[in-house]
Amino acid sequence: MVRSRSGRSGQGKVSQQALNKAGQQAFRFRFFTDTFAELRRVTWPPKEQVIRLTIMVLAISAAIGVFLASVDWIFSQITRLLLQINT
Repeated sequence: MVRSRSGRSGQGKVSQQALNKAGQQAFRFRFFTDTFAELRRVTWPPKEQVIRLTIMVLAISAAIGVFLASVDWIFSQITRLLLQINT
């Protein structure tokens, strides 16, 4: 016989598994409602600023990519020359 916390047996029995499942569902629901509430309070930048900063990030990423590719090519040429001299 399973006893509830109140000491009574029989009526009002709720399994621990059902309580855990209900608690997880409540947590998920609260998580999403809290997330959406926070997103409503965010001060979003204007569309023009988002576009300008996105273009800036892409340009800087491309420039760094070209720089790193150049440095890699230079070092590979130096390595190739050093290996040709020693053979």
